[in-house]
Amino acid sequence: MGHQPASHINLSLYPIQCDSPERDAIIAKVRRDLACDGCAVLKGFLTPEGIEALRLEADSVAETGHRSFSRTNAYFTKDDPTLPMDDPRRQYFDRSNAFIPADNFAKEGALRSVHDFNGFDFFIKDCLQQDKFYRYADPLADVIVNVADEGNGFPWHFDTNNFTVTLAIQNAEGGGAFEYAPGIREGGENFDEVKRVLDGTSDKVTVLELEPGDLQLFRGRYSLHRVAPLSGNRPRYVVIFSYVEEPDMVGSPERTEQLYGRTLPIHWERAGKRADTYID
Repeated sequence: MGHQPASHINLSLYPIQCDSPERDAIIAKVRRDLACDGCAVLKGFLTPEGIEALRLEADSVAETGHRSFSRTNAYFTKDDPTLPMDDPRRQYFDRSNAFIPADNFAKEGALRSVHDFNGFDFFIKDCLQQDKFYRYADPLADVIVNVADEGNGFPWHFDTNNFTVTLAIQNAEGGGAFEYAPGIREGGENFDEVKRVLDGTSDKVTVLELEPGDLQLFRGRYSLHRVAPLSGNRPRYVVIFSYVEEPDMVGSPERTEQLYGRTLPIHWERAGKRADTYID
């Protein structure tokens, strides 16, 4: 059965499909929020029908998610014994959750009907004010669903992509708050402040409670962030749409293997073609 994105997106509240004063006002607010702390939330971006359609689709492919249990630092790098013990690059935390890779979502399915809705990419681009703006070309990661169960979470980390666009679909019964330290890596690694976030002494952390249907724009390349541990029997589903500043960009083979449990030839062909020099 085909999906109608116009019934999934709350176009009466967010008329993203055509130029209008209403659309301009939404974009202006998102830009202000992003400038303020690198995060903007559009409450109720999906209709109730849209939330249910995406939830059902996530349920139907949840078992294809790659579940991983590991200890990682904020940069997804290996331990470097030449660094001091209290260096943030040597602080490791348990990571346990699952990502449903992008190739599990059909072109005609509910999720891609939202992602491919005429005007969606242009709206995101206008919000982010990015001259260089491309969909992530990674066939396993352009649009994915993060699945997290009781006891799971995602420890402090930086994103590979400059911006991340996420859509909350289903919350766990408890926990799962989104916590972030806005922009602490703007202009440099800022290891001192990263260390304070990790040891709980930073005053720069914001706690955000997202509800199903909320669309979030986040500068995760520069803002350290985590998902707090979850509780209860209901899994947490969050869609992740990824956009980058360079065409044809894909994940590194190492990180792709870690997150999705497999790689494709394209990950090896394009390894090393990155737009910045930040540690992953």
